[in-house]
Parts: sequence; structure tokens; C-alpha cells
Amino acid sequence: MNAPARFPELEIRPVFDAAARARFAAHYPEAPHILQHSLTSHPLLEIEALAALAEQLPLASVEYNRGDLPIGVTGKPGANGLSIAETIRRVEEAESWAVLKNIEQVGAYRELLMGLLEEIRPEIEAATGRMLTPQGFIFVSSPRAVTPYHFDPEHNILLQIRGHKVMTQFPAGDTRFVPDEAHETYHAGGPRELAWDDAFLPHGRRFALSPGEALFVPVMAPHFVENGPASSVSLSITWRSEWSYRESDARIFNALLRERGFSPKAPGRWPQQNYFKAYAFRALRRLGLTGA
Repeated sequence: MNAPARFPELEIRPVFDAAARARFAAHYPEAPHILQHSLTSHPLLEIEALAALAEQLPLASVEYNRGDLPIGVTGKPGANGLSIAETIRRVEEAESWAVLKNIEQVGAYRELLMGLLEEIRPEIEAATGRMLTPQGFIFVSSPRAVTPYHFDPEHNILLQIRGHKVMTQFPAGDTRFVPDEAHETYHAGGPRELAWDDAFLPHGRRFALSPGEALFVPVMAPHFVENGPASSVSLSITWRSEWSYRESDARIFNALLRERGFSPKAPGRWPQQNYFKAYAFRALRRLGLTGA
């Protein structure tokens, strides 16, 4: 009888190679930059798998709206008349964008997210300390769909999987583009959508993304996204740091001060740690004196 065939061990290829990790380390946590990645196809990121994921997630973890929008909107955009699964399956003609939030609630997607973050954990923790609150988000967008001007509280790498898009970013913490009061309102539970002014546009930095490219987005960097001529799938891998939590807590403390007639100074950006205001807010919260 012939001996069974022997197969060499399959090489496990990292999604972020050494050059990408070195580039990330050189720019993190405050400078946006493009990285190369190898996650251009994965069975969990196919349209039918994403439609099934959307049906597994709780309603609070899915958002989908019309995509034929201006850059700036007031409040949440309008509905598209479809279910979330229909929106994803018919993304080519639905004129919509959809986001599946906190995909780590489903085991297979948690494994995907954590595997990606483990690749860059050393670079993250060397700069901003322990990686906190890992979360994943998947965006499915129709051709030419627009994600309006907004900001997000996480450190974020957006991996382009399918299709093309352009993100226009503005400097984080610059009050020309987002007033301090908008930060305070958001961190106290308000919307992430921001007031838009066409005069901002010349100051934005455009990042064009193709499959195999990823973009780092600093904490609270305002941005909007314009999809290309085909439908798009993107994966955001996000995390928080004690620094980012201190900044957000300091913002809420400032909101409390502003309610009492003060004009507080904005928290510092990295590497400022905002200890006093953050810990003052946390003390008030423990005492039940903040309403948060």
C-alpha cells in the first residue's frame, strides 16, 4: 500500500505585513495614513454572509439609510424602505449605505476582528497602552453613496475589501471644523453627525481607497465618505485606549462646567492625558451626580 501523501503546512499569511506594521507604528495614534492589507476576500465578507449577519445582530446594532445624501445632514438620514438584509442583498441598486455594528457579538466575526487586532497589538500598546474595547463595523454601500460628515470616538483602521471609496478627513481637535460644544454634546449622548460648511472642503485631506488598502482614522477626526461607481464593502477594526477614554470623560466634565456658566478649556490631544478633568468626572459619576 502506498504511504499517504504528505502536504506541507499551509503558510498563514498576515493581513498586515512587516512594512504595514512599521508604517502604522510610525504614524499612530494621531496621523492618518494608508496601509496595505491582504484581506481582499474572505467568506465572512461576502454579500450573502453579510446579509445573514445583519439578521443575527440585534436591531440596535444595524443602521441603514438612503445613500443619495449631501455631505452634511441634520440628525439621522431617512430610511430607504427596505429591510437591512434586503438593503445588503440589493446594494447595487438600493441607493443606500448600511453599517453592521459590533460584529464581535457573533463568534466567527469576533475571531476575525481579534485576529486582525492581534497583528498590530504590539504597535498599539507601545504607543497608547493597553488596547481596550475592541469593536468591529462592516460598511456596505451602493454606488455613489455618501456617508455624511461625522466623527467617531475610536482608534480606527478602515480596510477596503470590495469597490472603491474616498474618505475626506479633517484634523482632529481643530475647532475650525468641530466646535468644542459639539464634542461635549456627543460625549454626553448626542449625535455624531456634524454641521457642514462648504468652506471646510479645501482644508480636507482626501484618501482614495481601493481593495487591499486600509486607512487609519484618528480618534474624533471629522470625515465624510463618498463611494465609487460600484458597490463597496469595508471593514473597520477599532479599539479604545485609556487616553481616548480620558479625553471623552474630560469633554463630558467640560459640558457640566459649561452648563454652570463656565467657558472651559478644551482637553489636550495626544500625548496629553487630561487626568484632572477625566478623574473629576469619574468621581462625580460614581457619586451619581452627573446623570451619566
